[in-house]
Amino acid sequence: MSGDSQMAAPGGSAQTTAPGGASAQGVPTRVVIAEDEAIIRLDLKEILQSAGYAVVGETGRGDEAVSLVDEHRPDLVILDVKMPGMDGVRAAREIAARHRAAVVVLTAFSQRDLIEEARDAGVAAYLVKPFRREELLPAVADVLSRCRQDWAIDEEVARELGAAGADGDVEARIAEDKIATRRVVEEAKTVLMEREGMSEPDAFAFVQRTAMQTRSRMRDVARRVVEGELRPS
Repeated sequence: MSGDSQMAAPGGSAQTTAPGGASAQGVPTRVVIAEDEAIIRLDLKEILQSAGYAVVGETGRGDEAVSLVDEHRPDLVILDVKMPGMDGVRAAREIAARHRAAVVVLTAFSQRDLIEEARDAGVAAYLVKPFRREELLPAVADVLSRCRQDWAIDEEVARELGAAGADGDVEARIAEDKIATRRVVEEAKTVLMEREGMSEPDAFAFVQRTAMQTRSRMRDVARRVVEGELRPS
């Protein structure tokens, strides 16, 4: 499609996303598309499938999108903001409450007032229509990479506190640890990108892989990177 486009997180980043719509393990990324304009939905489907993504469900209704996500449990959900049955923001909120999926909303310049609401609903990013293939694919890959990084951090923190038998307000402890881990991991990625010339996904993969190999927390590995004690060999 022609025209200007923009992909951005409404607020401001497991595995990273490999080229061609697959995870780092080579498994095709599963996608559900909900867009009430058939031509746009077809464009999205063809672009994603040609890049190796597996489109497991498509619809023109927001309520059906929620049902499709319940059924297929995709990695990525693309929702138009305005749809019959249920608008994209409400659908995103219901999906985020029940599933771990990267949610992207499609919007138009006239709908920018909805971006703040979309962020609060758990949307990872928004895409301004019309869009181009050469902009869509890198943007989607970036969203998936950031979400998978967040999921990996979430899993590590929850596993660590669970194993320690944390008492008191466990949810508050988990939330605090997630924020602290994300902050130092972001700092480490910046160091690796600037000092070692790594890409952002590769920088995170280094931190995650090193943590697994040394049986350490990602937060501790990241801190060593930031302090200059650890560099890729």
